[in-house]
Amino acid sequence: MQTIDQSYIEGAFVPATGDEVVNIVNPATEAVIGRARLAGLDDARRAIDAAMRAQAAFARTTKVERLAMLERLQAALLLHADAIRDATIEEYGGPVSRARWVANYASQCFGDAARTLASYEFERPVGMDGASAVAMEPVGVCGLFAPWNSTAGTMCSKLASAVAAGCATVLKPSELSPIQAHVVTRALHDAGLPPGIVNVVTGRGADVGAEIGRHAGVAKLSFTGSTPTGKLIARAAVDTMKRVSLALTGKSASLVLEDADLDTAIPLAIGAAFMNSGQACVAGTRLLIPRNRIADAIERVRVAVSALRVGDPRDPATVIGPMVNRAQFDRVQHFIRRGIEQGATLVVGGEGRPEGLERGWFVRPTVFAGVRNDMDIAREEIFGPVLSLVAFDSEDEAVAIANDSAYGLQAYVFSNDEDRALGVAARLQAGTVLINRVAPDLLSPFGGVKQSGVGREFGVLGLEAFLEPKTITRSPRTLKSM
Repeated sequence: MQTIDQSYIEGAFVPATGDEVVNIVNPATEAVIGRARLAGLDDARRAIDAAMRAQAAFARTTKVERLAMLERLQAALLLHADAIRDATIEEYGGPVSRARWVANYASQCFGDAARTLASYEFERPVGMDGASAVAMEPVGVCGLFAPWNSTAGTMCSKLASAVAAGCATVLKPSELSPIQAHVVTRALHDAGLPPGIVNVVTGRGADVGAEIGRHAGVAKLSFTGSTPTGKLIARAAVDTMKRVSLALTGKSASLVLEDADLDTAIPLAIGAAFMNSGQACVAGTRLLIPRNRIADAIERVRVAVSALRVGDPRDPATVIGPMVNRAQFDRVQHFIRRGIEQGATLVVGGEGRPEGLERGWFVRPTVFAGVRNDMDIAREEIFGPVLSLVAFDSEDEAVAIANDSAYGLQAYVFSNDEDRALGVAARLQAGTVLINRVAPDLLSPFGGVKQSGVGREFGVLGLEAFLEPKTITRSPRTLKSM
């Protein structure tokens, strides 16, 4: 039984002062495995004050100094990779293969940021006659919000860009992830950064998150989570004109073009749909198939999904772990019922737990065929292992179906003709399009269009999300005297 009762403020673990104590439940067994005292308003304010005290000196650090910090962070996270993996399995129910990837990715974030920073020019000439220059300066103290479905990875990816830019931070992980957040914070502490550059307060959005969002000392917010919550954060940021980056809800489409090899495309599309047990904003939960190939595709998907192992996330053979909690389990069950009620054809799966799993928030991996784009299962982010198959008659119709969504985070295109795939990708309304692959390029920008978000993370644009351009223009007299 673990007890988590600390926040991390100004380089030290200090008692959390919030009034709320929550049970930590293993979603695979429904057993209580710990208790956590959540941070409160006072903790949030102390963390912000600490970051404000650290900001001025941190903003003056050199590129070499920040690179050294990133290298220490990368090494520290790598040393804690096993603990991060184990916490992800125990508290979140992530299958061990996914948990291992997350643990390594947490360390990799700092290496990727270091590579981006090493070649980045913070000052550059602009304008006419050499009179002007732009200096890219740290935006200031940043509030970073990490979700429950990718706690370690998101904490580290956001922090890596902020450190590279020279911004002190207040991290608010989800209240559903106190163990994972604590393990990551121990690693961050071991990196030995100057006090106040990194502060961590695990609490609820209604108090801790709201205080970070409205505090005048916070200049920038970076949030990953649902669109409704992102809208609340954006509204709260307006009064103090905070810069805001939002990575939000997705309803990604996978387009299998007429010439695609189904032996290759279907396994990749299934991987895109059921990654992270379906609890992924980039999951390709709408699979678009040419109508003249739909029967073949349905049978291939049925066989493949029926074979997916659901169960103990510690078992290397497990592909689908439990949903994070009862509320998420109930949400997925609701959408499965809606799919049936609205006339979709159940191919595999359905309501309830898989056979043999009487405890734990396990969902039967579910596939629907005959899905129309006006059905709830085609329009809403379910955040569970539910895949909708949609038939199309032409490439133009496939693009129209894919774009007929309030969201535009990611899309997938499968084709044997790269030029054809690139042409389709150019027409898709999505922040990222992956062609014949499901693994992202982590040095390329990530973010959404429409109601999937604002701004970009990763790579150069991710770094610049934490920088503010300042233009300096000299007078002609000054130029002549040089």
